[in-house]
Amino acid sequence: MRAVWIDSKEQLAVRETPEPEPREGEVRLSVEYVGICGSDLHYYFEGANGEYVVKEPLVPGHELSGRVDLDPSGRLAPGTPVTVHPARFGSPVRGAEQDPHLWPGGSYLGSASTWPHTQGAMAERLIVRADMVRVLPDGLPVRRAVLAEPLAVALHAAGRAGDLSGARVLVSGAGPIGLLALAAARARGAAEVAVSDVLAEPLERARALGADETIRVGEDTLPAESFDVVLECSGAPAAISAAGAAVRRRGTVVQVGMLPNEPRPVNLAPFISKEVALLGTFRFHTEIDEAVALLAARPELDEVITDVVPLDDAEGAFRIARDARRSSKVVVSLGRPGA
Repeated sequence: MRAVWIDSKEQLAVRETPEPEPREGEVRLSVEYVGICGSDLHYYFEGANGEYVVKEPLVPGHELSGRVDLDPSGRLAPGTPVTVHPARFGSPVRGAEQDPHLWPGGSYLGSASTWPHTQGAMAERLIVRADMVRVLPDGLPVRRAVLAEPLAVALHAAGRAGDLSGARVLVSGAGPIGLLALAAARARGAAEVAVSDVLAEPLERARALGADETIRVGEDTLPAESFDVVLECSGAPAAISAAGAAVRRRGTVVQVGMLPNEPRPVNLAPFISKEVALLGTFRFHTEIDEAVALLAARPELDEVITDVVPLDDAEGAFRIARDARRSSKVVVSLGRPGA
């Protein structure tokens, strides 16, 4: 079988790789689509994602969809369309007993955070534990299901803000996670959702997905104290400072976009003077099941996927994904086109 390997910074190759054999409790999948995430871009263009450095060849990818190839238990028939929860959880810790996505010692597909690295999904065949598999409902195409993992991230972030019924929400950053955060806020009952970004092209995509208002940072004025909740999806320090100004008194800012593990300048004065709740959010727990159902009900979310690139041009796919003007979610195709 073929797989994409990141060997080091800007060193990527598609190579023949031995086909894996499932053991008891595992399922082998034929992978058809893999989305490129921000962490994948960091691994390729920088050779590291924050503190996690590529120390051995790494197969990237944790956003995937495909079909069952072999289930030794016989529970899932070959050809069953599926997506995957990419986490294996670690050991419980005090204060997070009910939050396994926060437990230390776990792993995530396509991650250099473990040693040996946890190889990812950008391969024609993939072995996962049976409990990681999610069968797709009728009417959800395999191609759209590749968005289940990032949509679960967005739904978890929206959940961190509490009840959004009737809320006025700002999504800061209109990249793929920002667009899915727009959908998540809507699904959780937000009355109005505005989206901000420094670029015009991502804002056009947000309008197409039903944003009530779009704000071009640097050209339009971001209204002060106007939002109940801000979902900050860019990870830019300036945007975090702007979120503190835009949220109302005793409002909530959820930091969705990742930042490097190092000091960055952020203006915390508005958070203090307005008693704003600044909350972190990390991956997700069970929200992938809600994401699958939402994707089945919202065919317009197909529009988040702007590019489907064949496996043989995986390097080109990474370069397209890096250009936020040119693309939103870029997907590598490993299976049958049009499925």
